[in-house]
Amino acid sequence: MTTSRKSSTDPAPPARARKTAATRDPARTRARILKVAIAEFSAKGYSGARTEQIARRAKTNIRMIYHYFGSKDALYVSVLEDVLAQLRHEELQLDFDALAPLEGLLRMFEFIDGHFEAHPELRNLLAFENLNAAQHLKRSTTIREMASPVIALVERLLKRGAKEGSLRAGIDALHLYVAMVSLAYYGRSHAPTLSRIFATDLLASGWQAAHRAQTRRMLTGFLTAPPESVAPRRAPPSVARAHAKVAA
Repeated sequence: MTTSRKSSTDPAPPARARKTAATRDPARTRARILKVAIAEFSAKGYSGARTEQIARRAKTNIRMIYHYFGSKDALYVSVLEDVLAQLRHEELQLDFDALAPLEGLLRMFEFIDGHFEAHPELRNLLAFENLNAAQHLKRSTTIREMASPVIALVERLLKRGAKEGSLRAGIDALHLYVAMVSLAYYGRSHAPTLSRIFATDLLASGWQAAHRAQTRRMLTGFLTAPPESVAPRRAPPSVARAHAKVAA
């Protein structure tokens, strides 16, 4: 009895079959859904985005969204985790060991500033989530865990600088990090209204470069100024004489 072998000249599987096999890649399908969901949620917010549209743009179906993420709420939380994970991961890749503490902190600000500039979807998602009082973000333990190493990194730079005498002591790491994020985020997230109010395009490259340079000088002044560097104001002579009479 002889068995037939598939000849090398046998026809290839139909294109439809090859396409079906290619689309059965769970990791790629999930990543595609997540990428489209980031765009949809950042453009329309949680309430405005529709899973039907996400499925259509991701070239899949709603059943796959629920298969990989469980619900619209869970998909939205995954979106928040993904965009913030990108920021945290890249922050922690920065090498500060060879830098002076002041330069390290300024480099971190420049990175944060550049990241917010390059990722408007992050700015939009944070704005929507703030309007919703962080209703979805608070469900994620991952986001809270991601923040701790970054604050610890800032704290190490501050302590090293204070020990060397290059930075003033007593600066709180969380306060400083929030200030740096605010300086990078506010002007961009509110640019549409501020640009109209002041008749100046706050998103123009020239304005952004000047603002970044000014912010760098502000941070340098804050980080390096001794806590008692401002001399107390002298009271006017009339006030001084009045205090002297009271004392007598």
